[in-house]
Amino acid sequence: MADVMEKIAAIELEMSRTQKNKATAAHLGSLKAKLAKLRRDLIEGSGAKSGPKGEGFDVTKTGDCRVGMVGFPSVGKSTLLNKLTGTFSEVASYEFTTLTCIPGVIRYRGAKIQLLDLPGIIEGAKDGKGRGRQVISTARTCDVVVIVLDALKPLTHKRLIEHELEGFGIRLNKEPPKMTFKKKEKGGINFTPNNAGETTFLDADTVKQICGEYKIQHADVKLHDDCTDEDLIDVIEGSRVYVPCIYAINKIDQITVEELNLLDKMKHYCPVSAHKEWNLDGLLETVWEYLDLVRIYTKPRGVNPDYEDPVVLPRRACTVEDFCNRLHKGIIKSFKQALVWGLSVKHRPQRVGKDHVLEDEDVVQIIKKQ
Repeated sequence: MADVMEKIAAIELEMSRTQKNKATAAHLGSLKAKLAKLRRDLIEGSGAKSGPKGEGFDVTKTGDCRVGMVGFPSVGKSTLLNKLTGTFSEVASYEFTTLTCIPGVIRYRGAKIQLLDLPGIIEGAKDGKGRGRQVISTARTCDVVVIVLDALKPLTHKRLIEHELEGFGIRLNKEPPKMTFKKKEKGGINFTPNNAGETTFLDADTVKQICGEYKIQHADVKLHDDCTDEDLIDVIEGSRVYVPCIYAINKIDQITVEELNLLDKMKHYCPVSAHKEWNLDGLLETVWEYLDLVRIYTKPRGVNPDYEDPVVLPRRACTVEDFCNRLHKGIIKSFKQALVWGLSVKHRPQRVGKDHVLEDEDVVQIIKKQ
């Protein structure tokens, strides 16, 4: 591991000394690709004779979704978990009070949300310091990440934590790059710029240099947006996760109104005071918004809908077929049609097929084949 760390440090030093311009773009892209490969080796444990791989804490995923709280030690993550879920997580004024992952469950708007209190991470966590790799590996499995920041030093901590998560392949509040990358057996590297707008970050030489670092000699690379060299590396690596993130600024009871107004300019942020229980409802509302879930109520024939226990689906996968599969994998085999009441249909009820996209709080009755 020490050898890998030395190589990473050497590349980061060379990158910091290299001027950024068109002449050095290909060289910088090559260095970034080398850095990404070394970090992957560090996460997977290759290059080290011993030591655990980048595996997370052994916490069973329960409920409809998972939200992880990440932050430096003593920023108030355990207090937030205690107040929001009623689950006990030890709280003290000294650092590293929480040494393992503490799960709790929130019932909110009919959904069961699993909330994880992850141990405090330190600078260098992505490189294996402390229990950082376990913390960040568990964060990769979350549907939403809540970065808990101390209101007295929020921006410093924000930049450091973002750097640690980025180094572990977690992309916060970003969409996957709009790029088509396809390996082939011959024909070299074919690069197609963005036809819908400008191509300012990538050129054919940079693309060839980056592909060369991965020993890719033949591929088609087509841009659908103004993508960067880091976007291309992410696509080639293929192990990146794109997670919505909320910055929970805790301990706002210790700062002035003027300081709070300055923080209000930060994107994706929610001010709270776990100790005083200020704006905890606002944090839950923000988490719900970022989870982007759809609640579907079941209605057996001749019975009123069950509004107490909805089927909860992510909005990106909320067709009638997804609904059936969530109830039971075998239902879709005997599926004939469904009756739907709600915002997704014009009539009440309306007969729909398995590809119909459902909306929040729709009521669905499944009709099976005879």
